[in-house]
Amino acid sequence: MSENESSRLDLLRFLEKVQVRDLQRTRDWIAAEERRTAYEGAQGPPAPPPAPAEWLVEHGIGTGRPAVRVHVGTCWDTRTRCKPADRDAVRRALAEGVSACPQCRPDTALGVLE
Repeated sequence: MSENESSRLDLLRFLEKVQVRDLQRTRDWIAAEERRTAYEGAQGPPAPPPAPAEWLVEHGIGTGRPAVRVHVGTCWDTRTRCKPADRDAVRRALAEGVSACPQCRPDTALGVLE
């Protein structure tokens, strides 16, 4: 066998090892997916996501994080610093001088006009 044939055979054996490893990885993924679907099937359908909050209070940055703005729950202009609030808490915040979002106008939705 010539050196060229030997190196070609070595390359083919290397390719075989890579493909066997890839095949095993794929089989592991299949087994993991089968376990996951079996577990989810035993648990029943997933719970629906919680309903969005009706009202949100946006908090500032820093110590104490005071309320800085009030939003309707479906407002597109909310930030990550918003927390759900009930109607009374939003009315109280507006009465205490917290700003109403100029986009969703929660003060108008609540009938609280400045």
